[in-house]
Amino acid sequence: MKALTYQGRHDIRYGDVPDPAVTSPTDAVIQVTAAGICGSDLHIYRGNPFSPELGYTPGHECVGVVVDTGDQVTRFKAGDRVLVPASVGCTRCRACAAGLTARCERAKSMTDLCYGVSPQLPGSQGQALAVPYADVNLVHLPEGISDEAAVVLTDNAPTAWYGCRRARIQPGETVLVIGLGPVGLMAAQSAFAMGAARVLGADLVAERRAFATTLGVEPVEGEDARTVIREMTAGRGPDAVVEAVGSDATIELALKAVRQAGRVSVIGVSQTKDFPFHMGLAQVKELEFAIGLCSVHYELPALLALTQAGRLIPEVVVSHRLALSEGPAAYELFNSRADGVRKILLDPAR
Repeated sequence: MKALTYQGRHDIRYGDVPDPAVTSPTDAVIQVTAAGICGSDLHIYRGNPFSPELGYTPGHECVGVVVDTGDQVTRFKAGDRVLVPASVGCTRCRACAAGLTARCERAKSMTDLCYGVSPQLPGSQGQALAVPYADVNLVHLPEGISDEAAVVLTDNAPTAWYGCRRARIQPGETVLVIGLGPVGLMAAQSAFAMGAARVLGADLVAERRAFATTLGVEPVEGEDARTVIREMTAGRGPDAVVEAVGSDATIELALKAVRQAGRVSVIGVSQTKDFPFHMGLAQVKELEFAIGLCSVHYELPALLALTQAGRLIPEVVVSHRLALSEGPAAYELFNSRADGVRKILLDPAR
């Protein structure tokens, strides 16, 4: 089959790879109908991979149709339209049984928890994907949810909802979202759905700030973001901050910008091993700080219901639709943040 492969820093290639197959009675193979490029895929693209190996297919966001199943798969059959959650559950530990796949007790590293970060679990940016423990790691797609919305629901939307949930957003509060990529835009939608009265949005890219205003976000304009945020909140600071970038600078901004006794929730992927956390500041401000990886399975039931009801519109974050064969150029575009790029979907049929 055709797929993208990671060959090193800024080196994504399109070509032939072995067809995925059912190798265990609990496996399934799906034909991918749409795949996404996630912001965390850019860590790999920029030369900060989660595995030292090369040549594997990246990606952990896709929807498709079941084409084959193992003998022990009972919930799915050929022809079923499905969503593939980005997080992978072993199905056998207590955490996975509760849907908390990011806390899998059997996982030894990130490579056990996510598609497309090593050869161990080849990713979704190809024409087909093998899914282990399919009865748990596939989700039936309800009628009325498009492929575009469903791809966002595989990771970006659940991560955003998880971040807002851990920020304990309350009705009437003011929330700051740092980073207005797909996860940040979904965090803004989620905050409003949870009852936030105001959502402020900070991002270095003017086009992203401008688009966020169409969702009701108040953009943080100006070079001194902390001062502007203070002015926008009458000197108090936001009640909660959802950080969706993962850089040291943006996490520090979240800690400094939030109000006294506020909450900070970090969902941007960070590979920093020695973050200079200002313990004195956090203690004096009496802050709550949360950080983690989303268990997609756990968040999905609420998100599917909210999407069907029109309370969330995941597909609004999609800006570009390209052929899988254009994958190398798609990565370059996403990395550049040019052309108003927010979310890129890849079509494996082209």
